[in-house]
Amino acid sequence: MAKFFIIALTVMLVMQGFVSWHVWRVLPFSTPVKLIVLVLMLLALACMVLQFKSDSLPLGMATAMYEIGNSWLIIMFYLLMAFLVLDIGRLVHLVPATWLRGNAITSLVLTGLMLVTFIAGNIHYHNKQRQEINLTTDKHLERPLKIVMLSDLHAGFHNRRAEVGRWVNMINAEKADLILIAGDMIDGNVRPLLAQGTAEELQRLNAPTIACLGNHEYITGIDKALNLLEQTGIRILRDKSISVGDVTIIGRDDRSNRSRKSIAQLMRGVTRGDYIILLDHQPFNLAEAEQNGVDLQLSGHTHRGQVWPLNWVTKKMYECDYGQWRRGKTDYYVSSGMGIWGGKFRIGTDSEYAVITVTPNK
Repeated sequence: MAKFFIIALTVMLVMQGFVSWHVWRVLPFSTPVKLIVLVLMLLALACMVLQFKSDSLPLGMATAMYEIGNSWLIIMFYLLMAFLVLDIGRLVHLVPATWLRGNAITSLVLTGLMLVTFIAGNIHYHNKQRQEINLTTDKHLERPLKIVMLSDLHAGFHNRRAEVGRWVNMINAEKADLILIAGDMIDGNVRPLLAQGTAEELQRLNAPTIACLGNHEYITGIDKALNLLEQTGIRILRDKSISVGDVTIIGRDDRSNRSRKSIAQLMRGVTRGDYIILLDHQPFNLAEAEQNGVDLQLSGHTHRGQVWPLNWVTKKMYECDYGQWRRGKTDYYVSSGMGIWGGKFRIGTDSEYAVITVTPNK
């Protein structure tokens, strides 16, 4: 964990240095004004790095550090891409060198592009998408089964109680038979959830609600996460299964637990004639569900990259990084997530929940 932190900090410092140097060169201001801008950028980075030590700070200050620091990380990434494009343009003689030195027009254009991109990204994040999926099965069901599936709520400093309450209202309006959550309900700290009483909102879910754990429950601290989730009334399955009528739901523990059971082990004792749904937060090794006779696997984790062009990266990383998929007789749905990690921006991706109807073949 310490090694990962050092690598991540090094990458952020390199990004900050690159962006800071270019901002210094392009701004058409005096040295004192440029210094103020660079100090503000450095403070934003400090919020990103120091937020993990913010438990001793007032809740409002800790929340501000989270919002500023994580938003800056994404903004800095986009500034990095913009300056790289300009540098490449300069090298191939498409961009005059004067555009990158004390240029008011370049500064205004870049500022305008960043404002439009991130304001639009924030608005799009709050506009939750409803994905409707219709499946059929040869297995016996008394009637069509309506499931609301969601993942990656990341409730915490940025997805606060009022927002989670709005999501609950949207889900309840579906009048589902089952609500299934594919992990990462907690962002990484139970403190804001306890302070805001967020568990009370999740208690309002109006259908049987079953969830598996995600990697962020482990980042939070598994005992703290489980104690908080117990207050929500949501049934948490950790390498266990539960039957609801003709449906069996298996909740697989997250990959963070290296001792978790295989799908083959989890299928022991499961009634094969039931419609079998697997909740597995991270969509790795999809063939394993197919080989073991799972009818439907539901996953999240990828966020579909969250912001462009990171969706290109997740597409290469996973056999299915988003959406509906099928292998043999097994259906899959990988959600891009209801909530979000870090800055509240969706650029080229959606925040969503899925409404899945499983109809028996006659």
